[in-house]
Amino acid sequence: MALMAAAAARVDDHDEYAKLVRGMNPPRVVIDNDASDDATVIRVDSVNSHGTLLAVVQVIADLNLVIRKAYFSSDGNWFMDVFNVTDRDGNKVLDASTISYIQKTLEADDWYYPEARNTVGIVPSEDYTSIELTGSDRPGLLSEVCAVLGAMGCAVQSAELWTHNTRVAAVVHVEDAEAGGAIEDAARNADISARLGNLLRGQSDVRAGGGAAGTLALHKERRLHQMMFDDGGGGHAAPPPPFASDSPARTEVSVTACAERGYTAVVVRCRDRPKLLFDTVCTITDMEYVVHHGTVSSEPGGGAYQEYYIRHVDGHAVRSEDERQRLVRCLEAAIERRTAEGLELEVRSGDRAGLLSDITRIFRENGLTIRRAEISSSGGEAVDTFYLSDPQGHPVEAKTIEAIRAQIGEATLRVKNNPFAAEDDAAKKDADVAGAGTTAFIFGNLFKFYRPFQGFSLIKLYS
Repeated sequence: MALMAAAAARVDDHDEYAKLVRGMNPPRVVIDNDASDDATVIRVDSVNSHGTLLAVVQVIADLNLVIRKAYFSSDGNWFMDVFNVTDRDGNKVLDASTISYIQKTLEADDWYYPEARNTVGIVPSEDYTSIELTGSDRPGLLSEVCAVLGAMGCAVQSAELWTHNTRVAAVVHVEDAEAGGAIEDAARNADISARLGNLLRGQSDVRAGGGAAGTLALHKERRLHQMMFDDGGGGHAAPPPPFASDSPARTEVSVTACAERGYTAVVVRCRDRPKLLFDTVCTITDMEYVVHHGTVSSEPGGGAYQEYYIRHVDGHAVRSEDERQRLVRCLEAAIERRTAEGLELEVRSGDRAGLLSDITRIFRENGLTIRRAEISSSGGEAVDTFYLSDPQGHPVEAKTIEAIRAQIGEATLRVKNNPFAAEDDAAKKDADVAGAGTTAFIFGNLFKFYRPFQGFSLIKLYS
């Protein structure tokens, strides 16, 4: 809450003029399905402020749209950009409700204010309690965390987990299993904190809060980037995985001076995957840099190219070799930490108490490591996606998949992608039957190796 108050104070102190200018020049959004043969073109013109580009990219990313090409410029006080987008199947965006949502959201003045939202993506919520965990990996820890939450009467509403370089971060939204909504009882929050602290064997920082007024909701992906950044300062290059001998070259980030204009030029080349633009812009913004010009596009062979011309918010370009190297490391980590090569397994089931705990326990008992996870529950149905490998990063055998299928029982198990078993005809057939195949994303799969859980060192619990 102190962070929100401080950010709000900054809005009052120095954003009143910007608000006046924005009020006189409201954002203009044009969504055009005729300008391009193969993509929907979104044009956004608005008064510029720190975080404006991220706010626009976040809307597109949250709708799971694919940015195939983009140009943006924000010299002076005016922000202008153009995005060529499609859905995940490569089709134009024709759904009227989606078009209306993009238009109304990006033209709404409060989407760009207050600065508190752009700082950490925090807004009030009465619907759930949020738990944050970061630290070292440990086999089976997610299963143990889920078991504790279930025993404490917490129903997991949604969650997302990333791993990178032996580290892990997770944001878990829980609600009262019986009454629903956020857990507001301070004593109960303290008990949950203590139980999780014991689970983490004293290597934790636990914070709990209660009551609707203290409830905080996070944009999970934005928060995960910040948690992993704070946890390791951007991380270091991970060793290549043992299964990556046929993988393309790793992510390349170059940071060079553009002295004639007073910019720093940043160029990113990597494999394409969803939400890559969000991840890089999020990191640039959180590191207090401003993108003045940029372009992104896909490259032949499934690659992605991004080029940014940036300055620090104080108006200076990158001024030292240490700062340059830190920017390179942080962008590499931002690209790599969301990515998880492995068996992509989707579990659909009627939601019930203890379901997530049971699923993660089955994975643990079958010797599998969760490298990334996306958990959601709505309307009585749970839809959970896990990226799995064995602890050494080796392929998941077909017999293990069948054992999991038999143990999970009532759920629908779908193999969405199994890149490790590309030569295994049975695995290919299973993936095809599930309707997966190889999905072509504009910012597709990268190739980092993630180790099993070793132990979370930080927990934050607040509602």
